[in-house]
Amino acid sequence: MKTRRRARRATLEALYEFDITEHPPGEVLQRRISENPMEQAGVAFASRLMQGVVAHQDGMDRLIERYAPEWPLDQMAVIDRNILRMAIYEFIISDETPVKVAINEAVELAKTYGSDSAPRFINGVLGTLAERIPSLREELMLVPAAEPFPE
Repeated sequence: MKTRRRARRATLEALYEFDITEHPPGEVLQRRISENPMEQAGVAFASRLMQGVVAHQDGMDRLIERYAPEWPLDQMAVIDRNILRMAIYEFIISDETPVKVAINEAVELAKTYGSDSAPRFINGVLGTLAERIPSLREELMLVPAAEPFPE
C-alpha cells in the first residue's frame, strides 16, 4: 500500500478515537503508527494531517454543516465527518494534495470504513466544496486555528 494511503488510514483511525474519546490526539496517532509502522515520510504526513485537522476542525465543521445540511454534524457517522475533515484539510487548507487525489482518497476510505452510502455522500459533499475552493480557503483562513497538539 502506498505510503500516503497508509498514513491517511492511520490518521482516520486516530481521528475516530479522538472524536469519540477526546484522548490526546498526538498520543492516539503515535499509538496507531506504532501498531502499523510506515516510512518516515508517511509518519510526517500523518502528523501534519492530524495536527491540521485538529487545529482547523471548527472552521471545517462549519463548512460541513453548510454543505451537508441534511446531515447534522452530531448525527453524521463519526467516520464520515472525519473523512470529510481530512479531505477538506488536504485540498483547501494545506493545498498539499491535488483536489482530485484528495477526493479519490476520501472516497476510497469511505468504501473501506463507511456504510454503503458513504462513498457517494463523501464524493457529493467534497465535489460541491471543490467548486468553491478560493472563497472557502479565504473563509477558513479567517478562522483562527486551535493550537497544535504537542508532539
